[in-house]
Amino acid sequence: MNTAVNVVHESEIQRQHTRVRIPARIRFAGKHHQVVEHSLQELSAGGFSYLAGKHPVEVGDYHKGELTFAIDDLALVMRVEFQVRSFDPASNRVGCQFHNLKPRDIIALRHLITAHLSGELVGVGELLNTLQRDNFGAPRKNKGHSGLGWFGRLRAMVLSLAVLVVGTAAFFFIVSALYDLYFVTHAQSALVTVPSMEVTMPREGTVQSLIREDGVVTKGAPIATFKTSMMDMFKGQLADSQIKPERLEELLGRQMSGTVTSPCDCTLLRQLVADGQFASKGDVIFQLAQKGSEASIDASFPYAKFRAVPPGSQVSFVVAGEEQARSGTIVSSTLNSATLNDLSTDIRVQIKPDQPLDNALAGRPVEVSVSRGPSFAGLIDKFY
Repeated sequence: MNTAVNVVHESEIQRQHTRVRIPARIRFAGKHHQVVEHSLQELSAGGFSYLAGKHPVEVGDYHKGELTFAIDDLALVMRVEFQVRSFDPASNRVGCQFHNLKPRDIIALRHLITAHLSGELVGVGELLNTLQRDNFGAPRKNKGHSGLGWFGRLRAMVLSLAVLVVGTAAFFFIVSALYDLYFVTHAQSALVTVPSMEVTMPREGTVQSLIREDGVVTKGAPIATFKTSMMDMFKGQLADSQIKPERLEELLGRQMSGTVTSPCDCTLLRQLVADGQFASKGDVIFQLAQKGSEASIDASFPYAKFRAVPPGSQVSFVVAGEEQARSGTIVSSTLNSATLNDLSTDIRVQIKPDQPLDNALAGRPVEVSVSRGPSFAGLIDKFY
């Protein structure tokens, strides 16, 4: 119980109990409450000794007193607490140990002891300057015992793993974003296309489809029926003398039925006019794809990326409604313009899938990307 102050002095590595003879006096209340004052024989950072004289002393006595030093004709008084640790009846020497020394008292004692050992004179200004310094730090930890229980160690390990996982995920996210920025070109728009034939309405009227659910039709087979009024049949064929109210009413009341046949061995892509809906003459009612025709991808890229999408380039694409990415090859690249004399800021490319696409996917949007792979030269071009 040398001191209750949990501090470490800057001179910790030196011997802390060097005994020196410094002119000083200790004043405290004795056993019978009489004031006792003695001159010190020896003083150290841990305690002091004095000659008891005729005053009774017992080992273990605890006292509070004042330690007085004379500096430049001034008295430096330190309030101290001490305990008697040894007593020699032959010489009346009493050894005492300090308790609960304050940091400022420790600083003052060490400065006085160090100056006395080096033979220097101690001044009031020098002592005040020393007392203003912060010569203490946190106590050293015992490296042999971390102080963490099993729960604390488990929590620290889980926290470290969480930080590692988050850091790894952030690293790969940044790497992926940089790769996508510098080495991947994305299409502005794309869709699945199939070479198709359009079946138009021969006369105005209502339409009823005859195509089966599988969408397969043969050449010459009826694919729809339509109903039209007799008036539509005689448009432009009746003379003005023949157009009478009775005749018009008779023609409007009569209807004529007809059929639409398939022009090829095809499969149905889309029905543009619903069953029972009215359609004008020349309106497209069906889009058919010939058997054996293969679906392809039409994509549009910015003109500035024309070097990234030359014919023969490998691409990756995902059709809307599917999770699995597909691959393909660019077979043609043209300007997306109405005529050859028009300039366009877009490039239209046609992509042939490596695996055949179902013709039923025609018209679906597609996400297309072209990866050039890590290339130092390509990275330099990007920076330029």
